[in-house]
Amino acid sequence: MSHSPRLLVTGASGALGRLVVEALLERVEPSRVVAAVRDPAKLADLAARGVEVRAADYEQPDTLAAAFAGIDRLLLISSNAVGQRRPQHANAIAAAKDAAVGLIAYTSILHADRSPLGLAVEHVQTEALLAESGVPFALLRNSWYLENYFGVIAPALEHGLVFGSAGEGRIAAASRADYAAAAAAVLTATEDQGGKIYELAGDDAFTMAEWAATLAEVGGKPVAYRDLPQADYAALLVQHGLPEGFAGLLADSDVGASKGGLFDDGGALARLIGRPTTTLKAALAAALKG
Repeated sequence: MSHSPRLLVTGASGALGRLVVEALLERVEPSRVVAAVRDPAKLADLAARGVEVRAADYEQPDTLAAAFAGIDRLLLISSNAVGQRRPQHANAIAAAKDAAVGLIAYTSILHADRSPLGLAVEHVQTEALLAESGVPFALLRNSWYLENYFGVIAPALEHGLVFGSAGEGRIAAASRADYAAAAAAVLTATEDQGGKIYELAGDDAFTMAEWAATLAEVGGKPVAYRDLPQADYAALLVQHGLPEGFAGLLADSDVGASKGGLFDDGGALARLIGRPTTTLKAALAAALKG
């Protein structure tokens, strides 16, 4: 591998992918960074800054073969097509192998091998595909994003309530920027990353009741958390316009959180990024400022 490996980020127009590219640009020159996306026009601004933008679609293997050519280290950001992730990721892994990529870093889920969340199933399948591929890989097992809750801030402040099925489960969430910085650290590490498994989570875990109390403090209005049975919470989400499948996934994830599925106190994320992770209070304050 060259002393200045070329680094590729898949899904680079997504919320996480773009942040990873930005984090890489803080560490290396733009000529070493490749941003892969289905529609390159979406990343014209990055191209203007010297980042090479390549077309890549998980469902079109030919595009992946061209995108991964000459790449040394690849960040495989998990597809957002829940239910289709395994075949999509299989295409990407096969293309990376054919292109002789030296390292695949994959964004999995916290403690995937023992997670109670239904979301973990496709991540476990992808981890198995990586192990079978023979390509050196690192697992970035991310906990929840703090941003996952931003959509309920306004209604919670308006009505004074936030709902869920997380019980007293502690959620060790961090910001997308934190996870992006960790991915950039792994891609640019001088130490061999093959075989590394990082359980990445926020420093300060919270229950949803604590989330509501923090929002009340930051927002200046009373907010309480009301815990619901899984089926009732899913039905409530459907009533508020979410598709039934997505509502069920969110309710299942809350129940998984109640069983400890989104908690870790190992501090791996803070060590990777060299600073404390973003606090819930800071994230909510930033969100309210818009």
